[in-house]
Amino acid sequence: MTEPVTPKIRTSAKAVILHNGHVLLMRANWDDQDCYFLPGGGQHPGETLGDAVRREVDEETGLTVTVERLLWLREYIGAHHDHPVREATTHRIEAIFLCTPTSDPDQLGGHAEDEVQTGLEWVPLGKVPALSLLPRAIRQPIASLAEAPAAPDSYLGDVA
Repeated sequence: MTEPVTPKIRTSAKAVILHNGHVLLMRANWDDQDCYFLPGGGQHPGETLGDAVRREVDEETGLTVTVERLLWLREYIGAHHDHPVREATTHRIEAIFLCTPTSDPDQLGGHAEDEVQTGLEWVPLGKVPALSLLPRAIRQPIASLAEAPAAPDSYLGDVA
């Protein structure tokens, strides 16, 4: 008899960094596909989510940012999505923050990039819905920040 799988919950912080109508995205090659992700990553024990997003953005992009506010809270429970067996132990909770750069936005280059990261790109907000940005559920909400930067905070739920 197979033992039931118990996922460990991983908390992380992601950044929607806006500058002049563009959002900073991390280009990546993940699961043999070229795609984009928001900068950010795992929270360390004893670290606030705000501190985690600032640290991760610095590591992956070289930017220092001001955390403006929480935009969305997203969960991802792997057993509910495309690869339920392979991701049976995956359960992530991501706090997605609106951030603005406080260092030169043209000087990009992190010192601890993710292994899947292939580059960084400032993308016009209007082009975000057509990108292979993961998770798919945040494409339109990010693009809508061009018209309504003061959108209310929301819980996105368990989305891919």
